[in-house]
Amino acid sequence: MAVPLFITSGDLIADRRYDRARAYAADGDLAAAADLYLQATELEPGFASAWFALGEARAALGDRDGARMAFERAQAADPEDRHGAAVHLARLGGTDPATAALHGYVRTLFDQYAPRFDRALEDLSYTAPALLREAVTAHGKRFGSMLDLGCGTGLAGAAFRPHVDWLVGVDLSPKMIEEARKKGLYDRLAVGDIAQFLKEQDDAAFHLVTAADVFAYVADLADVCAAVARVLAPGDLFGFTVETHDGEGAIVGPKMRYAHGEAFVRAAIADAGLTLIELTKASTRTENRLPVPGLLAVARR
Repeated sequence: MAVPLFITSGDLIADRRYDRARAYAADGDLAAAADLYLQATELEPGFASAWFALGEARAALGDRDGARMAFERAQAADPEDRHGAAVHLARLGGTDPATAALHGYVRTLFDQYAPRFDRALEDLSYTAPALLREAVTAHGKRFGSMLDLGCGTGLAGAAFRPHVDWLVGVDLSPKMIEEARKKGLYDRLAVGDIAQFLKEQDDAAFHLVTAADVFAYVADLADVCAAVARVLAPGDLFGFTVETHDGEGAIVGPKMRYAHGEAFVRAAIADAGLTLIELTKASTRTENRLPVPGLLAVARR
């Protein structure tokens, strides 16, 4: 997706150890890489990038306890957690992070990714906007106002623009919003957390709310669904996609994105007081040329 984040230690020797370690890792010698990452942290105990890379190497080597320790040190060294150590800790069996704890990671990831986002998703056969448009417009062809949660560079906005009079987008990444603004699709764009943005909106302010692949970075859908229900006008629609798995609840998948079980999605919608009108299996992208299992939901207030 993006070049691995590097935050300098401020020590030239420690940084060089880190660079050598990355070269070893690229050649497949993870044991040598782990040793050099550890040396870098011994030189600079607050070297967040080295702690994070050490956690990745140890996890790949099967050292789960050592990986957890390294990721915990990475978090402590960078309170914003721009590398995303919290997600790795969740996957290793630690406490699932609240969505807010991922903001530094998600913002940094997509700020890096923004200039090549559209092309990269083409390479992944990304279809979420088109699938959502098809599903939503089966229940209504025209909408007064639409809120595009996690709008990114505006791919969903482009799909729905012909069907809406007023289009609003919000995204955590300033760089993604810059790319969306260049397309001239939106009547309003905002940088911010979707949960906070929803709180700031009036009751029944929107006739359609969409979220295309946004919930891969949201652990619990219940709060978002409840907030969306409040800002939707009666009788209007909420359409979204998620990655999914065969079990229960939300898990962190191998690509460090959340996957939500079908029952979990149904419960979040029902608990929000929304009526589920469609929940279908739908893969919106590929990974390693294989479809990623997913669900597409349409609900009505």
